[in-house]
Amino acid sequence: MTQELLDTMPALRIGRPLVVAIDGPSGSGKSSVSKEVARRLRLAYLDTGAMYRALTWYCVTNGIDLDDAASVEQASRDLVLELSTSPQQEFVRVGGVDVTDAIREPAISSAVSAVATTLGARTELIRRQRELIEKHHRRMVVEGRDITTVVAPGAEVRMLLTASEEARLRRRGIQLGGTQNAEQLAAQVTHRDAKDSTVVNFTQAADGVVTLDSSDLDFEQTVDAALVIVTKVLNRD
Repeated sequence: MTQELLDTMPALRIGRPLVVAIDGPSGSGKSSVSKEVARRLRLAYLDTGAMYRALTWYCVTNGIDLDDAASVEQASRDLVLELSTSPQQEFVRVGGVDVTDAIREPAISSAVSAVATTLGARTELIRRQRELIEKHHRRMVVEGRDITTVVAPGAEVRMLLTASEEARLRRRGIQLGGTQNAEQLAAQVTHRDAKDSTVVNFTQAADGVVTLDSSDLDFEQTVDAALVIVTKVLNRD
């Protein structure tokens, strides 16, 4: 599939639902790949991880104890969140404040698992995620940890994007521009995955979920492979 063809792919299932659910561990490339898949398929795009990061930023900024589950759950309900659902642009606003860059800071990255594993807050954000999917007439690429199994188990296409630990650490280091040392990268990738896996399984594909291992693929090859999966799954139905 050439770049020209990929860039001009016709919209699929026009007038019908097309939810592409993509899960995967940290550093697997799921955000960048999912965004590009959404762009090429002319679908909306939802980064659910940004929602958890935004809530974490809100809690930290307002001095909310992340170990106080009831307070974090209440914060998830109080959160005034604006999130881009276009693959062409990226913005995250909390209470009108642009936090697009702030939620990627190491302090938020190291704290987000405490919020993501608070079940009451998770329930509220899942409710919002499902609401956004419906708002876009169920035509959206949604990526995160539990999309294929919890948020959108009925998605037309469900995919687990994974990669080796070495590849994931390398990619996250490049993504962060070399600003993190090895210990910080490990905390962001492997340690966070270990914490998050206590509430959701995103390392093994559930029944009906197609696994895409990108360890030996570059970005373009991974996007290409993801699009092939989407086409094959839809043609199978």
